[in-house]
Amino acid sequence: CCSILSVWGIIMLVILGIFLFTHSVAFAEDLAIDEKLPKIEFLTEINRKYTQAAYNCWIAACLYVVTLAVSVHQIY
Repeated sequence: CCSILSVWGIIMLVILGIFLFTHSVAFAEDLAIDEKLPKIEFLTEINRKYTQAAYNCWIAACLYVVTLAVSVHQIY
């Protein structure tokens, strides 16, 4: 069961990270950004938040790889 969930987590988080890294507009509302910033600072902050969220997804996907390895090791 953990193996199946790990595979799904890896796939989902890698794809989510790709979408965030390409600044998909669908995730704009999920970023905590102060809307009162000047335009230049606002755009810089958006870029930083998208990139950080993408890295967080990829780190979580790596943790799922570890979970998958432990699960597969226990099976065999």
